[in-house]
Amino acid sequence: MIRPGLVSITFRQLSAEEVCHWAAETQLQGIEWGSDIHVPVGQLGTAAHVAELTRDHGLEVAAYGSYHWLGVNELDEWQKTVDTAAELGAKIIRVWCGNKGSADADADWRKRVADAGRSAAEVADQAGITIACEWHGKTLTDTAESAQALFDAVDHPAFQTYWQPHQRMAFADCLEDMETALPRLVGVHVFQWDVETVERHALAEGQGMWPTYLRQAMTCPRLAEGGEMFALLEFVRDNDPGNLAADAQTLRQWLNSVNAKG
Repeated sequence: MIRPGLVSITFRQLSAEEVCHWAAETQLQGIEWGSDIHVPVGQLGTAAHVAELTRDHGLEVAAYGSYHWLGVNELDEWQKTVDTAAELGAKIIRVWCGNKGSADADADWRKRVADAGRSAAEVADQAGITIACEWHGKTLTDTAESAQALFDAVDHPAFQTYWQPHQRMAFADCLEDMETALPRLVGVHVFQWDVETVERHALAEGQGMWPTYLRQAMTCPRLAEGGEMFALLEFVRDNDPGNLAADAQTLRQWLNSVNAKG
């Protein structure tokens, strides 16, 4: 089953309590808490407080959205990230697969990122936490081929991935791109942007694409084996909380349909 949730960085201008309020008010079920504003790395008291706020609003911690860059940040910083996620009650930590796109990455850089990913996965696994790679441009997940090479090089069961459509990539190509992520898919970031201007739009304008993306996500092993994952709303039009309700309703309707069909 895919459940509806929210990425907290959608509303960086709001407090954690306000983020919880809006998520609960719009009948979402979980929150990926970002490490940049709401739950900074190493602030265990904040993590515990946000975990309590999340529970008190009837929500779950969907993930810890870290800004740990594999191959860039040191492993001791990663340990702090894992400790913070554990205090938050997160079972997934989002990471970034280096800070170079695949076209600019030589063999040494790819090995550096893969080695860092494997070490990070080993540390996370000891805490019962799974890594989710951000599927993003200007990293080693910017093409399906590059992402697959990274997964093969890391070769660790705790090294999994999110997926989202790449900007300026055609719909059919995005579907093909997702095929590479499916075996390791643990979540989806959901948004509706203009592919040329990257201007944010109402999610309902993605009716021609997103239900198909979500149906394809349903075929991943995690869900086929009876597991769950979150489809997380990331950004709304004008960054306005008042626009969340319509997007949340749209996402819930789509998920009700794909979950019913299995």
